[in-house]
Amino acid sequence: MRPIIGLLAALLTSLSGPLWAEVQLLMAEEHGCVYCARWNDEIGDIYPKTPEGRTAPLVRYDLQREEAPAELSMKVRFTPTFILVQDGTEIDRFEGYPGEDFFWGLLGMMLERSDIDLEEDDSL
Repeated sequence: MRPIIGLLAALLTSLSGPLWAEVQLLMAEEHGCVYCARWNDEIGDIYPKTPEGRTAPLVRYDLQREEAPAELSMKVRFTPTFILVQDGTEIDRFEGYPGEDFFWGLLGMMLERSDIDLEEDDSL
């Protein structure tokens, strides 16, 4: 029995790369940002319930009140800025909120370019 457990442990360790990669969507925002407020009104409540939200959970940070996350490859200048992070490294970003339809399209393109598959919810 021990050899089987050892074999399974070795197999899981070797698969721990892309299979369990941590993916997040950082949202840089600031007080008074009308586009951040618009994103919150149109997307904020539903985002965690979507395949994109399950795949890349949202992590917010206030551009004016918090230190920039270490994952950023360059400074954020506009809000909102959406930054796709995988395993602690920025892999893509887009600035601004051009509306709901564009947001989903841009986020989908970022995930696709990064070879990140969406987590589907089988319970629906």
